[in-house]
Parts: sequence; structure tokens; C-alpha cells
Amino acid sequence: MSNVAVVLAAGLGKRMKSSVPKVLHPVLGDPVLLWVLLTLPPTVSSAVVVLHHGKDQVELALASWAKQGLLPCPITTVDQGEPLGTGHAVQAAAHELDRLEATNIVILSGDVPLLTSTTVARLAASNVGVLLAMDLDEPAGYGRVIQHADGTLKSLIEFKDADEATRKIRRVNGGVYALPWSGLKPALASLRNDNAQGEFYLTDAVVTMAGRTPIRVELCDPTELMGMNSRGDQAVLQACARSQVNERWMEAGVTFLDPESTVVGPRAELAKDVILEPNVRLEGRIKVGEGTRIGQGCVIADCTIDEGVEFKPYCVARESRIGKGAKLGPFAHLREGSVLENNVHVGNFVETKKAILHEGAKANHLSYLGDAEIGARTNIGAGFISCNYDGFHKFKTTIGQDVFVGSDCQMVAPVTLGDGAIIGAGSTITEDVPANALALTRAPLILKEGAAERLRQKQRAKQG
Repeated sequence: MSNVAVVLAAGLGKRMKSSVPKVLHPVLGDPVLLWVLLTLPPTVSSAVVVLHHGKDQVELALASWAKQGLLPCPITTVDQGEPLGTGHAVQAAAHELDRLEATNIVILSGDVPLLTSTTVARLAASNVGVLLAMDLDEPAGYGRVIQHADGTLKSLIEFKDADEATRKIRRVNGGVYALPWSGLKPALASLRNDNAQGEFYLTDAVVTMAGRTPIRVELCDPTELMGMNSRGDQAVLQACARSQVNERWMEAGVTFLDPESTVVGPRAELAKDVILEPNVRLEGRIKVGEGTRIGQGCVIADCTIDEGVEFKPYCVARESRIGKGAKLGPFAHLREGSVLENNVHVGNFVETKKAILHEGAKANHLSYLGDAEIGARTNIGAGFISCNYDGFHKFKTTIGQDVFVGSDCQMVAPVTLGDGAIIGAGSTITEDVPANALALTRAPLILKEGAAERLRQKQRAKQG
């Protein structure tokens, strides 16, 4: 038996009013399509994503996710062409489903991000047809679900084709299915578009199947089936997802000083006794160790953070690793490729990029460390700059352990400072400095006694 997922992601999303495909708009930092794909259980062997509008952008995103190892199974794409309805979308996937020798298919919408992995796993494990439905107090434009006395599916009526009596039904179609491909394929082939929207409805094929073999209607929490069709929907989904994620982490022993303002992405891993201050944002693949405190306004993405780290307010970090007991900020900026080993201090208005700071190194004030390696216990003074770019190429600065670099120094890379070296304040270093050497490049002091007063008198005389 081969379970294959079909993800419908070809829609234009007119109400989003965006040049970005609807399925790439984010909730908690992750595109909604990625949310959907990450729900797929191991029992789903592969997935077919049906595309059209924004196809190139979505395929680039899929390739990027695959490169990062995020996709749970092999993904292929098909182009629906001009979308002519949900039935037409699954028809476009038929050849690929045959190639994959699908027996059962799970049909998901690419703009419905909060469906849980538990629900999808249950659908994939079903050996009968299943349709997810929900009961709504105000069902609005959803298609209505009509059931037999035994609860199995009898009919599905799209809102535009429904009469007033049918529109009073509160049970609506959630648009998620688990169906045997052998039964769905011929039902798709018989679809007609003689309906109010002139489209080929997948629901018609499902009803045709239901006339031959029972399809179970399974109720689902409406939150799981919320779609994103507008910016307003996106805001509602963001709020629901934030509440769910934050509640789960609080139950696991994480402190949120202001849950309403704190955004934690779905791929974060937080240890117990982590403290998140107001307006923190954690996105992407994040791992935070026990007892770490992340200060107000910090924005962190795709980082690994060990235990006992302190982020003071308003730091930014991306694609970096931070060791045990490190202290950062306030207003520190760790760019991609930064590695801070245990007990490193990176202070206010310090920026790092592709920099390795070994254990106990300190750069506490107003410095730029790009393409640099800083040895253990080395102290970098205020106003330091690693001059890593000559206008054409990037070069590395290597500083040994137990080095003292005074304030307002520049290292013109490529340059190496040996262990134990001392660099005097205000120096510009253009050559390697041996271990335990003292390097100074200051201009000699010119001192003229009384010259300041003579200069003031001269200026006053000129002014009359």
C-alpha cells in the first residue's frame, strides 16, 4: 500500500493582493505550505504539490526546504494550468499518482496550516474513505455536508449551488480527504462543470464515490481547518498559532513574560526554565538550552543556543551557534556563520559575521568582527574593526588566545596576531604580529605649550 499526499497550491489568492504566492505567506515565520508539508507522517511515502500561479517561486522554496532537510518525504510538483476547480487540480496530479503507484491519497490544501500531524496521521492510516467536516455557528460560504442516517456521506453541496434550506445546515466541508485512488480516479474522469461557478468540483467526485462505497464523515476542530485567503485570515491564523505554540511551551516549563507579544515558530525546541521577555521573536530551526534568558525585543532565527545564555534586550541573531554561559547585548548583532563558544561576551553594538569566538573571549563594545577567529580569553577593545573586504575579496583576521587588543584598532586582513600579543589603542595593523609582541602604530604626539591660547587670541583679532 502506498499513501501519497496531494497538496492543492495552485490558487492565485486574489484577496491577498500580493506578488508572493499565497502559500508562501508566513505564519509564525514559516510559509503556510511548509506548515502543511511538515504534518505529513512517515506513513506518507511521497507528496504531489499542484501548482500554477507563482509556480517558479514555490518550486524555488521547495528546493530550498529540501536542501535544508526540512521535507518529510520526496516531493514532486505538477502544473495545473489555468485552475478550473479542485477536481481539475487532482486530475492534474493523476499521471503522477499513477507513476507513484498510489493506493490511498490524502488531499490537503496548501493554505490550511494548522491541521495537526496527529490528524493527518489518522487520515493516512485509514483503510476507508474519510472526509473532514466541521460544525460552524456561521458557516457562511462553505459547502454543506449531507449525511445518511448512519453518518456516512450522502452529498456535498457547494454554497453557490445550495438553496436556502441547505444553507441553514451548520455542518460544512473542511476540504481535507483520505480516499482510495482506485475509486477516486474514475470518479474524476466523469466530472462535469455545469454548476454555478463553471468549475470541476472535487466534491462531485467524492459524492460519486460515496454512492459506491461508504465515506466516513469525521468532525474536526474548526481551528485546524482555517484557511488563509486574505491578510485578515493571516492575522487570525497567526494569533491562533501563537496561542497554541506558546501554551504548549508554558506547559513544558518555559516562562513567557508576555505571551501575547512573543512569537515562537513551529520548529523551535525550548528547554525547561527558558525565560522569554516581551516582544521576543524566535523563527526557523531554533534550539534553546535550559535556563537561557532572552531579553525584550530580541529577534533570533535558525540558531542553536546552549544552556545558561543571556541575551540582553534588542539583540538580533541568525544562523549562529551560542555556547553555554555566553552573554550578548544589548543591541548585539550575530550574522550568519557566527560561533560563540562557552562564556563568550559580545556586548552592546557589536556585530559579528562568520566569526568564531573561542571560550572566554570578549568583545564588549562597538565593534565589527567579520571573517574573524578570536582565541580563548582574548579581549577586544571598543571600536575594533576587522577590515575584511578590499572591494573585491573577503579576507580573514586570526587572533590568538590571551591577546589584548586596545580600543579603536583596525586589523587589515589577512592578518594574524600571535598568542599573548598586545595591540596598543588606536593602532592599524597591516602585518602579522608574533606571539607575545607589543604592536603600536600611533603617530607621535605634537605638543606646543600655550598654543591653544595664542590661537584663540588670533581668531578673536580677525573677528575685530
